[in-house]
Amino acid sequence: MSDGGMRGYFGVGVERVSKAMNVGNLFRTANGFGASFLFTIDAAYSRAESRSDTSRAGDQIPLYRYRTPQELSLPKGCSLIGVEITADAVDLPSFRHPLRAAYVMGGERTSLSPELLEHCEHVVRIPARFSLNVATAGAIVMYDRMISLGRFAERPVTPHGKTTPLKDHVHGGPVFRTSRER
Repeated sequence: MSDGGMRGYFGVGVERVSKAMNVGNLFRTANGFGASFLFTIDAAYSRAESRSDTSRAGDQIPLYRYRTPQELSLPKGCSLIGVEITADAVDLPSFRHPLRAAYVMGGERTSLSPELLEHCEHVVRIPARFSLNVATAGAIVMYDRMISLGRFAERPVTPHGKTTPLKDHVHGGPVFRTSRER
């Protein structure tokens, strides 16, 4: 499967999740979409209890565990993006994903903690009628990232129209930014 030539990297994490099966589903999906790292914050997650991660994502992708939001450490230049229903959240279809991002979702019965929301550079919401399962929400966010940052052919105008293949990318010559570099 192609990632559409997606640039940048992303990580996926959860805070205060108590159901290992949900985390396993989320991490398996993150592995499928090409996540660079996974993380948990104050989460009761055990790979042994999570029989849903048949891809064994934690064996292939770095998995970081934090006890508190204050301990969370992200790569330099990586934006933390909360996925939460808040008054100031941006609807996901209107959000421009940063090239370097870490997406974090809350627990099954709780929201992201106020402490973690303070650390978020952006907060996005999925425009649904009610809160979704954490694994489902994560899959939607990762799919939106892929179609936003990937390089895919445009959709046809009609359902029966043909997709126009993308042209090969052509690399140009060097770009000089100042006269001194010439």
